[in-house]
Amino acid sequence: MKFQLLNIDGTKSDTIELSDKLVKLKVNHKLIKYVIDWQLNHAKPRVAKTKQRNQIRGSTKKIIAQKGSGGARHASKKAPIFVGGGVAHGPKGSVYKVKKINKKVRKLALAQTLSKKNLDKNLYFLADVKKEIKKTKEFNNFLEKNKLINALIISDNSSLKNITKSARNIKNVKLIKDEGTNIYDMYRYKNLIITSSSAKKIQERLLNEKN
Repeated sequence: MKFQLLNIDGTKSDTIELSDKLVKLKVNHKLIKYVIDWQLNHAKPRVAKTKQRNQIRGSTKKIIAQKGSGGARHASKKAPIFVGGGVAHGPKGSVYKVKKINKKVRKLALAQTLSKKNLDKNLYFLADVKKEIKKTKEFNNFLEKNKLINALIISDNSSLKNITKSARNIKNVKLIKDEGTNIYDMYRYKNLIITSSSAKKIQERLLNEKN
């Protein structure tokens, strides 16, 4: 499928062609949610930790006799029912189950997200920026002219250097490198802008079975 390339200076540009396997797939929302959950599961480490009963330091002496006291049976003060004892079923820090997903599943979900953006007409491609844009106003005018407010920009390294200064302070605009392309960010922003070099790299990475 062919797409028109946008130019920051407003001049007419060439087209870019991408495989239908990338932008015309049937969208499986459950699969995409599964991958987003996996991504968020890895994004923030779990640091909260409580001591279990066997980790409490102190005497293991039986606190009262087994029989004759008229009360309940107790072994030691390390039991969760006592102040200062262990915590039953509390968070265990970094020792927890981490979701695992096959590479093919992640690739498929990413391709389906691109297809969803294309279906919603929120997918745009930008010609590689070869000249540095220093003024925020110039880049903001480009976004307003093309109605691209609230946008995620996926860029190659050379274009990123040329637009970072002008785009980093614009509200609801985020810039990331093509190797950091992820579904969560793509869903957080309404419009998706990809530079032509980045689009080719993403296509090669997703369609290449060896990667």
